Amino acid sequence: MIEAILPAGVACAEAFSDPPHAALFPEEEALVARAVDKRRREFATGRGCARGALAALGVAPAPILAGDRGAPLWPPGFVGSITHCSGYRAAAVASARDARAIGVDAEPDDALPDGVLGTVTLPGERARLRDLALAAPGISWDRLLFCAKEATYKAWFPLTGRWLGFEDADITINPADGTFEARLLVEAPADTGFPLTGFTGRWLAAGGLILAAIVQVP
Repeated sequence: MIEAILPAGVACAEAFSDPPHAALFPEEEALVARAVDKRRREFATGRGCARGALAALGVAPAPILAGDRGAPLWPPGFVGSITHCSGYRAAAVASARDARAIGVDAEPDDALPDGVLGTVTLPGERARLRDLALAAPGISWDRLLFCAKEATYKAWFPLTGRWLGFEDADITINPADGTFEARLLVEAPADTGFPLTGFTGRWLAAGGLILAAIVQVP
């Protein structure tokens, strides 16, 4: 599924269930040693997807550890992102020559739980969501917006090393062409090395899932 919203040059792998004996390197096992079984299984499958995507780019299997705030530590010269939700895991990876950062997120195509929408959206976003719901009621637009914000954070953090709150990005979803715009409401650090005022991403709703992907090209 996810390959449909990724550009050429980005390798990906996905899974719709957890293999019963997904293997982890010892260094990875240590990261989830105290995790519940569900978390360990989704972590192992996500790492397996990441290694599958890296293999497509010629990278030999190796541990993928975690850095600040749990962000995956990719092999030198590569960037990527991992996501998981109920019934789905995926990873997308590219050479740093082809992408500065990648952010992918997957969510169930269901409405957000009660009380969540007001904490993750801006007033302007909620107004646009109402318009989308009237024009095309078949998609959980609130969940898609949340998914796009998660993808935005995953693309932002490796570039800046800074937290990005839900209120720090203004998302506009384009239903006609399956894209979205993320306008950043905070300044990127000066040492980012290039202007960073927002991202353009793509989204897909199919098979009971919502996917969002951002690939920041050089």
